[in-house]
Amino acid sequence: MVFFMAGTSDARDLAIQLKQQGHSLLASVVTESAARSLQEAGIEVRTGRLNATEMSELLRTTGAPVLVDASHPFAEEAHRTAMQAAECEGIPYVRYERAPKTYDHPRVLWVDTYQEAAEAACARPGSIMLTTGSKTLQVFTQVLLGLPDVRLVARLLPNVENMEKCARLGLEAKNIVGMQGPFSKEFNQALYRQYNTALMVTKESGGPGSMDEKVEAALDMGIDVIVIRRPKLAYGTCYTTFEGVVAQVERLTRPNAGDVLSKSVEG
Repeated sequence: MVFFMAGTSDARDLAIQLKQQGHSLLASVVTESAARSLQEAGIEVRTGRLNATEMSELLRTTGAPVLVDASHPFAEEAHRTAMQAAECEGIPYVRYERAPKTYDHPRVLWVDTYQEAAEAACARPGSIMLTTGSKTLQVFTQVLLGLPDVRLVARLLPNVENMEKCARLGLEAKNIVGMQGPFSKEFNQALYRQYNTALMVTKESGGPGSMDEKVEAALDMGIDVIVIRRPKLAYGTCYTTFEGVVAQVERLTRPNAGDVLSKSVEG
């Protein structure tokens, strides 16, 4: 049984493709919504965060021959935990990462950290649309809330925890957009117009319905963009295509079949 770390829409699609190839999977996710999405596709799921010890024990008890990490590009702690657990159990770690896309545009500023993004946003008066999630929201509220000529608008998943966090941090309800994507380019533009956005802050997450539509929508409207680069981790075996992951899993679990598939995919 392949141990599969998921949570994004493309991770779900990859899990389905592996299942269609005849592999049994145990998918590990954090949220109930992600669990339901996979269960609807007939994939066995467990929910909740794991530390390295817990993940090692689960790998051991399930007899997983390989760990496939298709979790979000910014789930740095989850990646490190998975690599540690796989190494502890002596099984291969295979990473699927959305292909990155570089925007070489005068309105796009690339930074390495959330703090850098918040500080750079200080120099941009007007309405700032924050699309980086709730986990690091306090980095931006600490720097930007209360500044003259700055309106901070946060686009977040519409759950109770996020709304409570916004209240604790002093973000007013009128500046909270509670919605779950993915969103089209046109929908993003409608939001920018509604909030008179002058600057949009996002992460280098990649993938359809995610970074690309947000950035392209902003640039077409003459809106400045700050992009936070992905964490740089030494994953080892890493692919940016489903075909690469499927072929590698085949090689590891069915060597003869994997040799055939490997002729047509990336290394």
